[in-house]
Amino acid sequence: MLSHMVYFTLKDASPAAVDHLVDECQRLLKPLPGTTFFAAGKLAPEFQRPVNDLNYHVALNVVFDSKESHDRYQTAEEHLAFIAANRDNWAQVRIFDAYVD
Repeated sequence: MLSHMVYFTLKDASPAAVDHLVDECQRLLKPLPGTTFFAAGKLAPEFQRPVNDLNYHVALNVVFDSKESHDRYQTAEEHLAFIAANRDNWAQVRIFDAYVD
C-alpha cells in the first residue's frame, strides 16, 4: 500500500477557509478508486510537543492499495478539479509518500 500524506498551509487560515478545504477534500477526493483509507482534517493545536510540526492548517491522508492506484489518482478528473478550485489559497503544500503495511 502507498500512504499519500498532504499538509496544506493556507494563505487565508480563517476557520471558514480551513473548513472549506476539509469539505473539498471530502467532496472531491474521498470516493476515488483504489483508496483503502481516507482522512482529512484540521491541525490539532493541543499537541505542542517540541517534535510536533504545527506549520499547516489541513492534513490529508489517502492510503492506496498500490502505486498504480496512486498514479491514477494523480491524473483523475476529481483530483485535478480539487487542485484547480483550491490552489489559490495554498501558501505551501508538503507531500509525503510512503509504502506502508
